[in-house]
Amino acid sequence: MVRQERAEVTRSAILDGAARVFDAEGYHGTSLGDILKEAGVTKGALYFHFGSKEELAQALVDEQLAALESVTDPERPGMQTVIDIVHAMARRLVTDVRVRAGIRLAVDRSSKAGLVSEPYTRWIELFRECLVRAQQRGDVKADLDPGRVARLIVGSWTGLQLSSQVLSGRADLTEETTLMWEMLLPSIVPPRRLERFHPEGRARVPEMV
Repeated sequence: MVRQERAEVTRSAILDGAARVFDAEGYHGTSLGDILKEAGVTKGALYFHFGSKEELAQALVDEQLAALESVTDPERPGMQTVIDIVHAMARRLVTDVRVRAGIRLAVDRSSKAGLVSEPYTRWIELFRECLVRAQQRGDVKADLDPGRVARLIVGSWTGLQLSSQVLSGRADLTEETTLMWEMLLPSIVPPRRLERFHPEGRARVPEMV
């Protein structure tokens, strides 16, 4: 058990160190040597847990996606769930370097090494499933395609968080995310249902763990 706990501590240190470097330098500006130095581990320890830089990057992307799913209400997914997930991600981008790294890696690996669509398609599918349920309850306009709406939401917020990073270091990301929902919701939700939803997110939405 002690050995297993030590291995988990080492793996966590590698992920934290890699996240800090990936967040600062991006995927293509980061070497394994940079990660070893930042994490304070040996090459052997790194390769025990991760076979390559690509595998390590994928682990951080997977953590981000698992965090997304952890705040989905399994009993009643719907429109508010999508709003709350995006707000939870906005908060975590400010406070959690692993989430920031996962987001940057999704962008970086697609921009230079060929298209890497999985992070986006998983976001879109998660939101599509919530919106289908919402549409069945009358919370999404009947003439809308939930898949296209999900893609619009992901694209809109991806651009929003990138511009917020450049313009304010993400200091205004929560405020801008609320504004995005205030603009989008009237186009998605029937007028008679609008008052049911909170563009600023629910006060006690579960945090991602």
